Order: sequence, then C-alpha cells, then structure tokens
Amino acid sequence: MPKLRVLAASVAFALGATCATAADKPVRWNMQSWFPSKLPQAGSIGKAIETKINVVSGGNVQIKFFEPGALVPPPQCFDSVASGALPACWSTPAYWHGKDPAFSVFSAVPFGPGWAELLGWFYNGGGREIYDELYHKHGIHAMPCGGMVPEASGWFKKDIKSVKDLKGLKMRILGLGGSTMEKMGVSPQLLPGGEVYPALELGTIDAAEFAAPTVDLALGFHQVAKSYWFPGWHQPSTFYDLMMNKKNWDGLSKTQQAQIESVCGDNVRQLIAEGEASQTKALRELQSKGVKINRWSKSDLDELHKAWITVAGEYSAKSPMFKRAWESQQAFRKDYKMWKDLQTLPEY
Repeated sequence: MPKLRVLAASVAFALGATCATAADKPVRWNMQSWFPSKLPQAGSIGKAIETKINVVSGGNVQIKFFEPGALVPPPQCFDSVASGALPACWSTPAYWHGKDPAFSVFSAVPFGPGWAELLGWFYNGGGREIYDELYHKHGIHAMPCGGMVPEASGWFKKDIKSVKDLKGLKMRILGLGGSTMEKMGVSPQLLPGGEVYPALELGTIDAAEFAAPTVDLALGFHQVAKSYWFPGWHQPSTFYDLMMNKKNWDGLSKTQQAQIESVCGDNVRQLIAEGEASQTKALRELQSKGVKINRWSKSDLDELHKAWITVAGEYSAKSPMFKRAWESQQAFRKDYKMWKDLQTLPEY
C-alpha cells in the first residue's frame, strides 16, 4: 500500500484531484479480463487497475476486475466494448489481429523495438495517433496500461536443433509471429492461456509460446515440455491495454480521464520493472525442474527475420492501417539508430 499512497498523493497534487473530483459524477465500470488475476504480471497488473484507480480518485472512479469468462468469453471483449455492452476490457492489442493486423504492431512485432524505442515511437514518434485512429473507428478508446518484457521464443516437446526442425509442427503462437512461423512450415494455433497446457499434454499441439518465464512457470508448461527457446524474436516488447467504450470515455471529466491515464502510466512502469527483475529467478527454477534452455543461432534468426520481412510486405499490401503503423515504426527506428548505436556499450 505505500506505493499506492505515493501514487495517489502525487496525482492529487499534480491535478488538484481532491477538489476537482468532488463535482464529478461517480464512475462504476465493470472490466472483463482476458487474463486471470493470479497469473503473474499479465493478470496481476490488470487487477492492480481496480485498486489503484480507487485510491487515486478517492473512490470517485471504480473499475471492477472480472476474471476471464465471468461476463463474456474473452474473445468477445472487443465487440462487447465496441457496442457498449461492456464498459471496459483488459487485454493486449495483438489479440485483435483478426480485426486488423495493424493492432499487432502495438504489441507483437517480430524483431521489433525494445521498450525504449517502443515508448519513444508510441508517445513521441506518431504511434499514439495511429493507435487511437485504429481503435476509435471501432468505437473504442484504449491506452497502454502495462508492458511485458521480451517473451520466450517457445516450448517444444521434441528436441529442436535449428529452425529446419520446425517444419510440420503445430504451435500455439499468435498474430504476426504466427504468420512468420507459417512461412517456416509451422501450423500456427491461437489458444487462450488456459488451453495451452492441456493441448501440449494431449499432443493437440507440439509447441507453444505464451509469455515470459515467470508467466510460463506459473502455467506449468515445464511439466509437459522440456525444451525452452530464446530469444523471443516474435515479441521483444508487449503492450497490455485498457479498452474502454469511447462514448463512456468521452463522458468522463478531464480529471477522471487524467486519473485513468496516470494509473495506466504507473502500471507500465511497474510491470516493466517487475518483469525485468523476476525472470532470472524463474529461469533458474525451470532449470532445476529439468528444463533445457536454448538460444537460436544467428543463422536461425536470420532465416526467421527473412520470413518476417516477407510477411510484413504481405500485410502491408492487405491493410492500409498496418502499412501506416509499420512504416511509421520503421522510420522512427531508422532515425533512432544513430542515438542507439552511440549509446550502446559493449558487454564487460
């Protein structure tokens, strides 16, 4: 609770929230989550929205977290929020890849930017404007409200020596990474987190990626697969976001909007820091349970990157919004490279 008190005090000071909220109409929203609250980081940081916004707003804004499926099946979140049937949903943009592949540019870009670049592009390089346009045309206002550190490349039931061994596998992998793996001869499958373990155990799939080691450990994938691969080329950084019905968002006061923005900004900070600090412990525990940790060779990564560039070109031809987002992000990264190269130290 001390962290929450500091957050509440700082926001109240900056916004004059104590006085401003007195005349604001109280907000009581239900928020359906894609991730269970007990799932480290992906779920727990969504649950934190409920606590933080209550403290920061002095109870004027309340957003109640509901476990996956409690209100609607998670895949229905997007349409439910768009129609106004649900005020809010906790998810990640990549899950709406089927609506438009441009959504994946904000959470799951193969060989994409790390956190410094992603935040720079999103907030100061044109990304936010495209993101808003993408959601707004569906009647949704969204904002980044958490961030996953680089993910693992995947779990494999059989021993993999190189990307040549991927051909013919059925693998749980989403969005742009899935399309890239398809070029490698993989059959991609999109499954919710709760279905991945039984699918691996029963042999319905041969491999799976889901998240970072802390999350994968909690889901128990090590009990049914022992070959664990890195780096997570398909998802170097991931936004989780809070989706809200746009009419509901527009109906909030400026203070209430700022309070939600502040909570979400703090969530991003918390989850990146927490994620970076906790992965080594999880990796060591996985090793103690017999998991073999592997790293793709440079030649393997080159093959994956070549496949990805082909996929990016195909999606650019299909989706004008994807093309805009992808080209905007690439332009920012090209410009950013001078600064990045000058400041990147060799390892000591």
